[in-house]
Amino acid sequence: MGWTDRRVVVTGLGVVTPLGCDLETFWRRLLAGDCGVDRITLFDPAPFDTQIAAEVREFDATPAFPSPKDERRTDRYEKFGVLAAHLALQDSGLDLNRVDLDRVGVFLGSGIGGLYTTEEQHKILLNRGPGRLSPFMIPMLILNMASGLFSMYRGLRGPNLATCSACATASHAIGEAWRTVKMGDAQVMFAGGSEATITPLGIGGFCAMKAMSTRNAEPKRASRPFDRGRDGFVMGEGAGVIVLEELEHAKARGARIYCELVGYGNTADAHHMTAPSPHGEGAARCMRMALNRAGLNPEDITYINAHGTSTPQGDICETQAIKTVFGDHARKLAVSSTKGATGHMLGAAGAVEMVICAKAIQTGAVPPTINLDDPDPECDLDYVPHTAREMPVHAIVNNSFGFGGHNASLVARRFTG
Repeated sequence: MGWTDRRVVVTGLGVVTPLGCDLETFWRRLLAGDCGVDRITLFDPAPFDTQIAAEVREFDATPAFPSPKDERRTDRYEKFGVLAAHLALQDSGLDLNRVDLDRVGVFLGSGIGGLYTTEEQHKILLNRGPGRLSPFMIPMLILNMASGLFSMYRGLRGPNLATCSACATASHAIGEAWRTVKMGDAQVMFAGGSEATITPLGIGGFCAMKAMSTRNAEPKRASRPFDRGRDGFVMGEGAGVIVLEELEHAKARGARIYCELVGYGNTADAHHMTAPSPHGEGAARCMRMALNRAGLNPEDITYINAHGTSTPQGDICETQAIKTVFGDHARKLAVSSTKGATGHMLGAAGAVEMVICAKAIQTGAVPPTINLDDPDPECDLDYVPHTAREMPVHAIVNNSFGFGGHNASLVARRFTG
């Protein structure tokens, strides 16, 4: 079988989010228009211009780790990532005792990695000296360790790496995992991203960039993609992991199939450290690449999960890119950004949003763009404002764009056998 003949399907979904850490709770709250943004509780935010974020308030990672000691030796981002992968495994129904573990891999990235550990250990260095630093400091802070740990805990000896491309991290992990299965280098891949950057240094750094919303008095109305009153993104945290499986392998074990992943685009703006290329040129090339690889026409797409971060420039550029690629069909598309509900989960965003796309295809429901009260005249597409929409979802595009000019687009369609 050649790589062009090999098909890749999604058979498992796992999420750790501000709206919940089990799939059904997350999906129900997302469709209901709930919002996970509130005042920061992980530290005292009073000195900061931005005092709000979308925290993961309650989660129990213990079942995902071999022992409580193993869990204690991990950063918050690692806990999120390993837990999301564990949940995806459970959801997939995959019995690891009945598969070739040399052909099961993990691509699980992070935009920043163990920022909690970096800050805590730096304080110890300054206050107590280098002799008191933890011997686990480096494994806890390096951004590849969530990927490594999950493979160790489950004995997964296939391809393993961690992507790092800012807010495109998780989508790149999924795209490269798709490519790995297509090429025949693995039969099953766990792919996604994890992030935990709601720390004084993380919030302070983005405040210094003037990138985040300062609507502190109205936290649940602060993230408002495509709205005229948007004033920056709201930080989120969590993880998302999906199970990608070669079709014949999935069919042989009777797996439930959410959708088929059929296309992946990966381009660079080559323009600016933090600003998108003018008119979304790089994003447009990325979507075109993903559609071409999928063998689909723009008219075949039903729904786009937009990157839609609630930043003044970014939302306009993505809208322009969609118009460039889809032409007249752009007006017929349902386009929504779910970051109003989850915040911007940075390196985890693309995976959580791919979970959303898979559920949209499976259930025939598109989540809303909340807080879209006064649409920006330059953002004039159908963004599914306020209320979820029941509709057939035949094929989707999932966009993720990151600082550094990194662009990733994924295309999936309903599995038809």
